[in-house]
Amino acid sequence: MNYTKMIAQKIEHTKKIFFWAIAFMLLSNVTYGQTKSDTLRIFLIGNSFSQNASAYLPEMAKEKGKHLIIGRAELGGHSLEQHWKYVEAAEANPESAAGRPYKGKSLRMLLSEGKWDIITLQQASYLSADKESYTPYAQKLYDFVKSIQPKAEVVLHQTWAYRTDAKTFGRVAAGQLAQNQAEMWQKSREAYHAAAKQLKVRLIPVGDAFEEVATGKQYAYQKDAAFDFANPTYPNLPNQVNSLNMGYSWKNNKEFTFDANHANEAGRYLGGLIWYAFLFKDSPENIQFVPNKVPADFAKYLRKVAAQTVKNSNKK
Repeated sequence: MNYTKMIAQKIEHTKKIFFWAIAFMLLSNVTYGQTKSDTLRIFLIGNSFSQNASAYLPEMAKEKGKHLIIGRAELGGHSLEQHWKYVEAAEANPESAAGRPYKGKSLRMLLSEGKWDIITLQQASYLSADKESYTPYAQKLYDFVKSIQPKAEVVLHQTWAYRTDAKTFGRVAAGQLAQNQAEMWQKSREAYHAAAKQLKVRLIPVGDAFEEVATGKQYAYQKDAAFDFANPTYPNLPNQVNSLNMGYSWKNNKEFTFDANHANEAGRYLGGLIWYAFLFKDSPENIQFVPNKVPADFAKYLRKVAAQTVKNSNKK
């Protein structure tokens, strides 16, 4: 009798061990699944402007405990048309180098590397104000992306107008350039919104945020009227406080260079704040990270602008 009871107790004990082992496995799967679902995978089809705008996004996501994976198909100065031409070349001949410009890979190859949650498109800044330049390439790229990643959300990354003192501005139509920053901005905004409406997609409003800063009363960039731009001497530079663009610099201690287009540290910070708020639906005003070259008061203002810009964009 005692022997039989002992056997029964062992069987009951074995059942309990088995039960808890199964429970642990199920719990582990749930936990893993939650961790995996908390990871946002974004893929950027663009150029140096998408690189600029997303430069500090990883630091911001990490600070807030967000899991972020970024894939990139970015080539300097490239337009929607140029990215699409590579797709056409690769689809015609997958082995052709003409269709594999992204470090030896085609866009199909890159998009097929796992699951992507959000995929971004953008126009080259020079063409961003020319509405006709988006057609038919934005639609073609959208359709191609969705054929490979049907569950991914495709969005447009809205780029920015050049700094107010740029020597030339982007194209508004064939053979016609914008006369100033305001015109480039207005036409660019119209073009991006028209493309977004056609594709039925959302916009990452980086360009809106740049414009708000550029036309604001307190922090708008003003060209240094006291600097002798015709006869610069190394290492002197004009006052470029509150600029969001690279502006003037010295190359190799002898060449006085000017870049009114690309974002500097402050511009990249603002772009990152917009991307963070857009992607994670979290206020950028709570971000503590600030690049070393961005003054604290300016950074605080940029966080406020980013928060309001995304809020306004969500209302539309």
